[in-house]
Amino acid sequence: MNDRKQHVIKMAHQLFIERGFQNTSIQDILEYSGISKGTFYNYFSSKNELLIALFKEIFKRIKKERNELLIGQDRSNIDLFIKQLELQLNTNNKNKLFTLFEEVLVSNDAELKQFMKEGQLKMLHWVYQRFLEIFGEDKKPYLLDCAIMFMGILHHNVKYYQMDHDLNTGVHEVVRYSVNRIKTIVKELAETGEQLNKPELLECLIPELRKTEPAFQEELKQVIGIMKKNVSDHKDHAKYVELLDFIWDEFRHGKDPRQFLIESTLLYLKKGQALFEKEQLEKLEQLVSRFFTVRDGIE
Repeated sequence: MNDRKQHVIKMAHQLFIERGFQNTSIQDILEYSGISKGTFYNYFSSKNELLIALFKEIFKRIKKERNELLIGQDRSNIDLFIKQLELQLNTNNKNKLFTLFEEVLVSNDAELKQFMKEGQLKMLHWVYQRFLEIFGEDKKPYLLDCAIMFMGILHHNVKYYQMDHDLNTGVHEVVRYSVNRIKTIVKELAETGEQLNKPELLECLIPELRKTEPAFQEELKQVIGIMKKNVSDHKDHAKYVELLDFIWDEFRHGKDPRQFLIESTLLYLKKGQALFEKEQLEKLEQLVSRFFTVRDGIE
C-alpha cells in the first residue's frame, strides 16, 4: 500500500473516531486528508471500501502480532491464548473498533454487514483452531460448540464490563475470567458427550476452508514427489521421505492440518536444504503458507 493511500486511511480513521462513520462524508475526508476527489476514487470506490480497507489493515496487523507470540512457544499453553486475546482486545480498543463495529451492525448497509459476518466467521475458526491446539484432538467433537460459546461469553463480558470499568486496565481480568469459564465447559461437554454443532459445519460456513480442492492437492503432491526424488540417493533418505510424507498426510487426511507441526517439519527440512532443489523447497513453503493464510482469513 502506497504512503498516500495509507495517509488517507489514517485521516479517515481519525474522523470516524471523532464523528462516527455515518456522520463522516467523503468531502470531510477529502478536506481533512488534503486530497482531491479524483485521488480518493483512484484509491477507493466508496466510503465503505475505505472502511473495509481500514479494518483489513488492522486485522492483518493483529494476526501478525498474534502469531509472533507463538514463535518458539508451546501452542497448547492456554496462557499464550490469553495473551493473544489481550493483544487483540487492546488493539481493538486503541483503534476504537468496538464503536465502529456497533455502528456497522446497526446500519442497513448490506456490504459492510457481509464483511463483518465474514470477519466473525474467520474469528470463530481461529478460536476453534486454537482450542484444538490447547485442549487436544480428543475434545474435537465439542470444540466448535465451545468456540461459539466462548465468543459470546467474551463479547458480552467486554460489552458490560466497560460500562463501569476501564477496559485498558481490566482487559486481562475479562479475558482470564472468560477463558476460565470455557475450560469448565470443555471438560463438562467431554464428560457428557453433548454436541450441538459438528466441526464440519465450518467448511459449509467458510467454503475456502475445503482442503480437498484438486488444484491444491495436485500441486502439493507434485512438489513433494520431486523433493522425495531429490533425496533418493542420500544416506538419510528414509528420514527425509518420512518428513515429507508427514506433511502430505496432514493435508490429505487431516480435517485440520496442525500448523505448528507442519511448520516445525519445514524448519527441519530447511536444515537439509542443500539436498533439495531451492525452487521446490520454496514452492513447498509457499503452498503451506498460502494454505494457512487463506484458512486464517487474511488474503
